[in-house]
Amino acid sequence: MNSNSFNRLLGPALLGAATLGLSACASSPYTGPVEVTRFVAPDPAGLGQGTIALNFPDEVGNPGARAAFAAAVGRELTSLGYTVVPEGVPAAQTAAIRTSRNGIAAAAENRRGPVNVGVGGQTGGFGSGVGMGVGINLGGGRESPSVITDLSVRITRTGGETLWEGRAQIATGVKSPYSQINTSAATLAAGLFRDFPGGNGEMVTIDAKKLQGTQ
Repeated sequence: MNSNSFNRLLGPALLGAATLGLSACASSPYTGPVEVTRFVAPDPAGLGQGTIALNFPDEVGNPGARAAFAAAVGRELTSLGYTVVPEGVPAAQTAAIRTSRNGIAAAAENRRGPVNVGVGGQTGGFGSGVGMGVGINLGGGRESPSVITDLSVRITRTGGETLWEGRAQIATGVKSPYSQINTSAATLAAGLFRDFPGGNGEMVTIDAKKLQGTQ
């Protein structure tokens, strides 16, 4: 997956939608569930309190996507009890944000290998089959899902100790309102931090529409 794929993918995705023809016009938008995986340190003291700075370890080529995800994650962290400070300002904790958008075929073909999250000696894998279109239903005249939007956040203390890490993703068709950057960012962030911090290694699936009231 490439964290800069927003700016490259939106154009081709929209072009693909335009070529679907009359049959696509008759189909309903496809929106998959939000699929979440979370890991929590054995001693998560300090989670949900104090100052926290947002950080993007990877370049996000689309400024709109970067702004949308920063705003969505910052809003959720504030609701949890954190005081979010601007990037670069010293803080007790840091939230490292990574996001990507990839075509369904590319995501399945170029799936990332497992990444050890290293939470208090616990290890877990992202890219190990969680999500990636689980539960996709193409019946009932629905459009085909075309993209997977992904959000992961790692919260660390000053010094680099990981306290919490989570990943959320959603598959959508190009006509789905959840394929819009602001909506997908708000929905993924709401799902990721729902019932925070959650259980270590837990995987949950949430209907995207149930997260609308939390955005």
